Amino acid sequence: MWSRRRKLPASGRSFAIKRTLLAGAAIAACWPATVLAQPADVGPPASAPEGQRERGQILNENPLRPSDRSRPTAPVHTDNLKPGELYLEADRIVRDDKNGVTTAEGSVEVRYEDRTLRADRLVYKEAPPPPAGEPRPPQTKETPAQGVIRAYGHVEVIHDDGTVEYADEMVLDDKLQAGVALAFALRMHDRRLNQNIEIAGASAVRRSDDIQELNKAIYTPCPICVGDTPKSPTWSITADRVVQDKVRRVIYYRHAKIRVLGVPLLYFPVFWHADPSAERQSGLLAPRVGISSRRGFSYEQPYLLVISPSADLILSPQFNTKVNPFLNTWYRQRFNNGLIDLRFGYTYERNVDSSGNPFGAETSRSYSLSRGAFQLDNHWTVGFTAERTSDPLLFDKYDIGRVYEARGPYVADDQRLISQVYAIRQDEHSYASVAAFSIQGLRPTDINSTFPVAAPLVDTRFDVPDDLLGGRLRLNASGVALTRSQSPTDPALPGIDSRRVTTEADWQRTFTSTAGLRVVPFVDLRVDGYNLNGLQTGPGTGNTSSWKTVSRGLAVAGADISYPVYRRVDDATVVLEPLLQLAASPKASQVRISFDPTTGKPVYLDEDSIAFEYDETTLFRADKFPGYDLYEDGLRVNAAGRVSVLWDDGRRASLLVGRTWRDSRNMIFSPSSGLTTVWSDWILAADAQPWKGFSAFVRARLDTNTLAVHRIEAGVNVASKWVSGYVRYLSDDQGINGVPLKNADLGGDLNVTQHWGLSANGNRDLIQNAWVNRDVGVFYKDECIRVDVFYRHEDAIIGRLTASDQLSVRLTLATLGGPIYGR
Repeated sequence: MWSRRRKLPASGRSFAIKRTLLAGAAIAACWPATVLAQPADVGPPASAPEGQRERGQILNENPLRPSDRSRPTAPVHTDNLKPGELYLEADRIVRDDKNGVTTAEGSVEVRYEDRTLRADRLVYKEAPPPPAGEPRPPQTKETPAQGVIRAYGHVEVIHDDGTVEYADEMVLDDKLQAGVALAFALRMHDRRLNQNIEIAGASAVRRSDDIQELNKAIYTPCPICVGDTPKSPTWSITADRVVQDKVRRVIYYRHAKIRVLGVPLLYFPVFWHADPSAERQSGLLAPRVGISSRRGFSYEQPYLLVISPSADLILSPQFNTKVNPFLNTWYRQRFNNGLIDLRFGYTYERNVDSSGNPFGAETSRSYSLSRGAFQLDNHWTVGFTAERTSDPLLFDKYDIGRVYEARGPYVADDQRLISQVYAIRQDEHSYASVAAFSIQGLRPTDINSTFPVAAPLVDTRFDVPDDLLGGRLRLNASGVALTRSQSPTDPALPGIDSRRVTTEADWQRTFTSTAGLRVVPFVDLRVDGYNLNGLQTGPGTGNTSSWKTVSRGLAVAGADISYPVYRRVDDATVVLEPLLQLAASPKASQVRISFDPTTGKPVYLDEDSIAFEYDETTLFRADKFPGYDLYEDGLRVNAAGRVSVLWDDGRRASLLVGRTWRDSRNMIFSPSSGLTTVWSDWILAADAQPWKGFSAFVRARLDTNTLAVHRIEAGVNVASKWVSGYVRYLSDDQGINGVPLKNADLGGDLNVTQHWGLSANGNRDLIQNAWVNRDVGVFYKDECIRVDVFYRHEDAIIGRLTASDQLSVRLTLATLGGPIYGR
């Protein structure tokens, strides 16, 4: 009998185990031994009594199994265990050589390869020895060891991946692999969610390292204890039988019930989901359930199909009671040098109104939202986007989210789709791109034949490595060919086809005085060449000319000047910064394409500066037009003053006020731009974060004479433990489409308790005095579940769908996947 009277605390065993061995209170055993093997350099004296060993020696013996002296010595592991060896320690160890039984009692701990077993009591029964004269066969998966370990009381088996198994009683083979357990529980770790998972059963059978079966079992990722007090899980799956397949990384269920807050919601005769230890696995994702006046009852169930480690496919059929089913698909694949991301949707249906009433003929209705990008080497990237739909209102009718996203270098406006191909080369000193794209408009006023096809579109830039006159020299070149079948201003006329080639040289240098005055002189020289077809020959005529070539030279010179000064005031730094830009250009030759039918005045080519806004971001542009077709000329001065206050604790506030002066009126700008007069409109921009979790901003353009607000955009953001939200307001006398725009957007969450909350958001068109949409909902969330129930109402808006109502439920269960895309 060997005994160890000093009991180690559980938290200190792994550290103290070597010290315990040196004290002669543990056994290092070789599984393959047939008799007690004692190497000469570490063995005890021959006269030592049986059952006792000299203190201060690490033992390489096996009271549990016989040895094979012919086995070569294996490399030592990091914990000083050789392959096939184990540590056994306990308060009391008894060896019965006659019956081949070893019994350990009190704080038992066994460590073998990547597993650790702990129990109150352990009994090991050796495998019967082979017949005399016959060697023991080598241990393999086909001929495993036959010894049996029985562990009793507070049994734990800890694996190196963090998985822990618990049981009242456990029977294992002598490799701690196969076995049976009573009152079994398993705790795994979900690496995706960084969350523990619990599986428990009345009994368990582990047939191998790969297959484990549980009977009368429950699965949950939710906490089941608060301190030492048991707690019912928020959601769980109960089943008559659960099988964990570690090879396929899947957990299977027979007669499964999904319970939420203790209430059984769903029953499945057969059910399965990915093992939490799997990075990616095929299975069901969170469904979307709703009721709307447009589609009736709607259920969308996505299914993730993992094709390979680098490719998967999501099939998401949507079933509706008022309209035909709609199939969404999403294929994704990564390559060594890029990826493809393909989204498609399809249905065969008649047109429907907001009440779900069909009209018109049945036809195929579909969409594509796809992209791909590949990096050919360290400098070259090629890619594409494919965005198209058969029905401008298809995304609204079937509640399809994540539509208007940037999928490539060129981005269209909201409610417009862009398809493009591109190749980009970029290094430290240069940039070059070649692209082609076309646009599909989904707005009620859009006429797709008026949108041009750009092919090709070339843009290059080269920064000369060496300084020129002490400054930076940049060379630019670009070109584009636009083809349009119909005039956007007069549907009776064909569209204008244009070709443009541009070369440009841009130089600037920075001077900074010791007093902090900063002066940046700049010079920009540019040459444009145009080739145009379809121009009007005169005012009020519908006649068009053949190809016409136009060339022009443009230049601007000036300087940016700033002189920031700062001062400490208590715990804040106040910065005052006057900003000034002087710019001068000779009179520019604009490119005339037609005449205004009412006034007879010329209309100039403008393909790339339509979406122009005069604000703090364009105030200090020497040429305020963002594109190439229009050019700002004359003498002008852009001036502003900015004050910023920066507190030491992170609070901040800033205000900028500025405007532009020019030597004469400039009617190239649109009348609503605020730039046509000698003195431009006032530009105002302010933002503040007076305390943590609160920020606000305002941007405005005020009339040069009356200070009337022509455009204002303001917003507030709030974020705290109990409430988060935002408010946005936008008012513009003339939006991008030439009509007034006034809109309010707001939303937020209110956490009423730790788990329950209310949510609301809405977008209101203040011109039509109608809600574009408004949602009101209630949600429950904790560590392993989120349930959202929300109601949406959309008013009738000119050019869109008529009024509709929708009630939706979104249930997200931890480890069972989340929504694939939302609005």
